[in-house]
Amino acid sequence: MADPVTATASAALAHTLTPVELFLQADIVVKAVIVLLIIASAWGWAVIAEKLIRLGLLHRRATRLIDSIQGGLPVTAVAESFAQASPNDPFVQVYRAMVDEHARSADLVYTEAQRDSLQERVHRVAQLASSSALDHLQARLPGLATIGAVAPFVGLFGTVWGIMNSFQGIAASNNTSLAVVAPGIAEALFATALGLVAAIPAVIFYNRISGDISAYGKRLTAFIGVFEVELSRQLSTRGERNGLRVA
Repeated sequence: MADPVTATASAALAHTLTPVELFLQADIVVKAVIVLLIIASAWGWAVIAEKLIRLGLLHRRATRLIDSIQGGLPVTAVAESFAQASPNDPFVQVYRAMVDEHARSADLVYTEAQRDSLQERVHRVAQLASSSALDHLQARLPGLATIGAVAPFVGLFGTVWGIMNSFQGIAASNNTSLAVVAPGIAEALFATALGLVAAIPAVIFYNRISGDISAYGKRLTAFIGVFEVELSRQLSTRGERNGLRVA
């Protein structure tokens, strides 16, 4: 049968080592580290949730838009399926940029050189719009990378500081009992644990989100290619009707 005094001491120690008690009893520097890591973790999860939801919606919308243009893509006006989509969608932004560039050149007499020049301008405009849209999707991702790289070291700093305080407590009390140093060491290790809690999801989802954005960028590039092929076909047909030599 366990000694009642020992059982009571063990229960008191267990109560002392709860996360809330560890934070309340920690040194001011360790508290600052813990608060910083909690804020970083919360911000990281907010970014992760926003990116995953947005990319999921964009991929589903891209699938619908791509399916809607299988029968041919109009280059002189915005297609109905694109007109009904969100104006903030990268596919819509790129498509509108290409259509607008084509519309600005509508009054030109298309010689072979002018036709090639128009195709080059449309390509450049599409690349600029695509780059801008992807940059917007990648916003705040560097913050996730920073959390993944720095959070463990911030937590380690809190741990080192807490252990230093524990050793100072040992020196001041001349007591090397584990019961004396355990709370201080637990507080210190708690900071390291929080650093890992903040860093591990940040690293995992940074790679996941970066991969999703890369895959979305490839679909956007493929869409630009479809538009350029359709534009080339329509320009070639117009050139033939005007009696121009088609390259």
